[in-house]
Amino acid sequence: MRSLKTTQMLLAVFVSFIIILPHQTSANPSAIYSGMATAQPVWAKHGMVSSQEALASQIGIEVLKNGGNAVDAAVAVGFALAVTLPRAGNLGGGGFMLVYLADKKKTIAIDYREMAPSKAHKDIFLNEHGNAVAKLSREHGLAVGVPGTVLGLTHALEKYGTLSLKQVISPAIKLAKNGIKVTPDLATSLASGKRRISQWPSSVEIFYKENGDNYEIGDRLFQTDLSQSLELIARHGSKGFYKGRTAQKIVSAVQEAGGIMTLSDLENYSVAERKPVTGTYRGYQIVSMPPPSSGGVHIIEMLNILENYPINQFGHNTAQTIHLMSEAMKRAYADRSEFLGDPDFTHVPLNQLTSKLYAKELTKSIALNKATPSDEVKPGKLSPYESDQTTHFSVVDQWGNAVSNTYTLNFSYGSGLVAKGTGILLNNEMDDFSAKAGVPNGYDLIGGSANEVSGGKRPLSSMSPTIVFENNKPFIVTGSPGGSRIITTTLQIIMNVIDHRMNIAEATNASRVHHQWLPDEIRVEKSLNGDTIRLLKEKGHTVKIKRAMGSTQSIEITDDGLFGASDLRRGGSETVGY
Repeated sequence: MRSLKTTQMLLAVFVSFIIILPHQTSANPSAIYSGMATAQPVWAKHGMVSSQEALASQIGIEVLKNGGNAVDAAVAVGFALAVTLPRAGNLGGGGFMLVYLADKKKTIAIDYREMAPSKAHKDIFLNEHGNAVAKLSREHGLAVGVPGTVLGLTHALEKYGTLSLKQVISPAIKLAKNGIKVTPDLATSLASGKRRISQWPSSVEIFYKENGDNYEIGDRLFQTDLSQSLELIARHGSKGFYKGRTAQKIVSAVQEAGGIMTLSDLENYSVAERKPVTGTYRGYQIVSMPPPSSGGVHIIEMLNILENYPINQFGHNTAQTIHLMSEAMKRAYADRSEFLGDPDFTHVPLNQLTSKLYAKELTKSIALNKATPSDEVKPGKLSPYESDQTTHFSVVDQWGNAVSNTYTLNFSYGSGLVAKGTGILLNNEMDDFSAKAGVPNGYDLIGGSANEVSGGKRPLSSMSPTIVFENNKPFIVTGSPGGSRIITTTLQIIMNVIDHRMNIAEATNASRVHHQWLPDEIRVEKSLNGDTIRLLKEKGHTVKIKRAMGSTQSIEITDDGLFGASDLRRGGSETVGY
């Protein structure tokens, strides 16, 4: 029989849950939230949207409430983020979308990554001495790849949505026309991006005040030209972007900035539906993006390696676990540098890279208590600089459909160039190609000849929209921005839930680590335990405390309902359910 004290404690816990969830009287609060948890997720019964910007999340959830499916909501969020999160949400960029259709039990990978203009070639960013010129691939007309976002979103809606384009795009049009309140996050990002954005008068007149001052928190930002561009898309579909007035203005802006994009490049852009890359981890199925995303391949490669070790017994973020994670990361990123590129242009050995036998072979070179120097790790023998200013959103609807979407302009605000008269920021995704094969570009190694520039080619990406399945049903819908750190960030969300039995909020908030072969260092967040860092150094690792990694937007699907979490590492995110 329980003691009186125990009964009182249980009653107190129960009452505290009722206070937290007063509107969810039908739910069993003790099954929803655990008193053992160190972070609590958002709970919902029917549908959920998790994105990096609150207004966009709220637009998505309204679409779900009004009978739209996950794709309808995802497309609405995608267009809304072009207004509310201009540094990464976009019309002038590209990305990847995973769509799970519950009635067909099928997952589709939609590749709407940017493409190189037809006149592009492998030496386009080299000077007369054969050296890469960073400005040409980052802050120049040559930096702009042919955008894929508009065709990607409209393609998804037409094939898998249920609402009209006008219905899902109208909230974004209203936001652009009526203005949005400048949040602390938006004010900070515009101020920090001012140098690059201010190179272009067409951009300054939108993102800064008439006298050149920064927008302050609480000011209203109007994007009239963008609202008109969105209205053209609403009326004419993707042709409202890839043909006519908008297309002409984009091409003029790119060419005036020294670029080579033509109207034909825009008209000929195409979306590719690809077979997702799949693997398993401790009985769960992992489904993620295939090349030209490198994310899915290497998430599975690393999980295959780690499956050979009792990670749950070693514990979360212990020196032993991080040591093994970093050894797996080194080997996967070494392979990434050699083998990954656009599958329409180069053979990518997917089956070998994601093979458990290959992973088993790799473990033979891993010592349990000693770091392997990166110069001893080579791309496997088999039988791009990318900015962290990407954005991810996840959606689940009442019918069990799910969308995991990651898209980007590359750098924060892309090239910084707005095509005059359109309000559309243009990407600098051409920087994700290997400007010169095998040469490190900033923090990231962007690869070898498989990722060289070529007309019509899609650059290598780290974007990793991912869905984890349990018993053939979606279990986790997740993804993140973060450049090359996207892959390891997504890996750790999966491991935190499966190996360490965390809820999705705990998995999101846990301290993160990253190793990418070169440079030979474990990058850690400042919250990682100091004793753990000391033990890692004793194993021979170089450990560097760097800036926070990722901004995951994740949904966990359970018999008790939907649980979601937006990453606290960046301001303005919100997970909303109903």
